[in-house]
Amino acid sequence: MISALITIPLVGALLASIAPQNRARTVALAFNFLAALLALTLWRNFDSGAGGLQFVERYAWIPAIGAEYLLGIDGFSLLLVLLTSLVVPFALLARPMSRGFCALMLLTQAALYGTFTAHNFILWFLFFEMSLIPSFLLIKLWGGEERDRAAVKFFVYTFLGSVAMLLAFLGIYLVHGTFDFATLATLGKTGLLTGNAAWLAFAGIFLGLAVKTALFPFHTWLPDAYENAPVGATMVLSGLLSKMGVYGFVRLLLPMFPNEMQAIAPWLLALAVCSILFSALAAWAQSDLKRMVAYLSITHLGYCMLGVFSIGASPSQSLVETQAALTGVMMQVFNHGITAAALFYFVGLLEQRRGSRGIADFGGLMQRTPLLCGWMSVAVFSFLGLPGLNGFIGEFLIFKGSFALAAAATSVAVFGLLITAVALLRGMQALFSGPLPENGGAFDDLRRGELTVVVPVSVLMLAIGIAPQWVFNIFNATVVQMARALA
Repeated sequence: MISALITIPLVGALLASIAPQNRARTVALAFNFLAALLALTLWRNFDSGAGGLQFVERYAWIPAIGAEYLLGIDGFSLLLVLLTSLVVPFALLARPMSRGFCALMLLTQAALYGTFTAHNFILWFLFFEMSLIPSFLLIKLWGGEERDRAAVKFFVYTFLGSVAMLLAFLGIYLVHGTFDFATLATLGKTGLLTGNAAWLAFAGIFLGLAVKTALFPFHTWLPDAYENAPVGATMVLSGLLSKMGVYGFVRLLLPMFPNEMQAIAPWLLALAVCSILFSALAAWAQSDLKRMVAYLSITHLGYCMLGVFSIGASPSQSLVETQAALTGVMMQVFNHGITAAALFYFVGLLEQRRGSRGIADFGGLMQRTPLLCGWMSVAVFSFLGLPGLNGFIGEFLIFKGSFALAAAATSVAVFGLLITAVALLRGMQALFSGPLPENGGAFDDLRRGELTVVVPVSVLMLAIGIAPQWVFNIFNATVVQMARALA
């Protein structure tokens, strides 16, 4: 079933690339629908009470180098598979695009499914890198004025990080002769490597994942990429590709290098705090709406890394708090993926109507477009972490667990919530209630087709905020198993 899930977008990409231009998006959405049905089937048949891998597919692939075709899902993997099935069709609906664009989006989707379900490093790395080329082309071919520079910057950062990670795993393989994640996690309890070799391997994997997550100071590619990418690509970059890094930290670094993470925990926590505070301050200073949301995305990813590094700092101090922080990280990954994609979708609607994204180019929208402002407010307040919406749950659990595990760093990081609120509310005030621009003309409210996209996503944010237990049930057993293994 998992192989079929990965294959469906690949077949869709092939057919979308040869379909007539006016039919390409329809073909892409049809294959997304099939993939979503299969993802829902996996969810329906998933045993939420079991913490281990399910639907496992294991075959010998390249025995000489320890490479296996090993796929499987646990609660965290299933959560991200469902998120991918939500965000990609949402991004395709953002704006009609060419068949090349639709084909590249489907290739990216297949790479994401593979990354979240592969459990042998060679196979996982193949999917991890498979997402790089289509993302680069999406920015370079359909991006904004600075698309060439942004695409090259994105490629160079990500490629160098991936090379460092590949070299680190090759070193591990030379010592242990395996690329299996579960085996390496078991060996990590007593020390995967020793001496300088351990620190070099840790540094290589950390660098590859830190670039993907846009952790400070490896984040400078992200604002340029998000600003210049087309809206649909930005939604996928923010909602999904950045989650590959967080997933890697939880799946690889935490279980494989617990001693190294604990040894340098204060430095790692400092990087997370810097990601939260500096990005929030940078967002406050922006005049471009899309760039502001890009910096705020780094802030929210910083919350995830705060939770991960807090667990690494003292995983055995309190099993309950470790579980709270880990639950918060997983919930924040899911919620941020939905909310960030929605917010970038609204930015795309504003840009489509005005032809620009400057905050000063808008004003008085509440009087002219009440529907757009009302539904956009749901996404904004979710981004703020307002209780009752999905953004609150993950942030609350991260801070609940992190305060017990790393009180000093968490106390400083809390100020990021305040700065984020100021930045977003400042933007809302200028857009919704600010003075009308001199060149302000007719400005359409949400159309029927846009409402059919916006309303279900907003209702989902509200449903998760009010009754999140159905999402928790997906990964609760996995969290318990991971927390016990770390302790």
